[in-house]
Amino acid sequence: MSDNSFDPNQYRKQTINRLIIGGILLLFVVGVGLILYYYGPGAAGMGTLCLIGGLLLLAIIITILALMQWIVDRNRPK
Repeated sequence: MSDNSFDPNQYRKQTINRLIIGGILLLFVVGVGLILYYYGPGAAGMGTLCLIGGLLLLAIIITILALMQWIVDRNRPK
């Protein structure tokens, strides 16, 4: 008998990751593409820098929250 069991938690994590990556790609491709079309390459470069800066801030916040969760989990009595 093969081990082809369905794991809903793994499926949920995979789906969420794919949606996040797809949303970020869509934001960059469509957003920067429209800026490039209407305002030119200089504005598209600045738009890209702003998007990267915003994503960097978001990544810092998520990292801090994950670190806080790790500390709480580590210090929680078993």
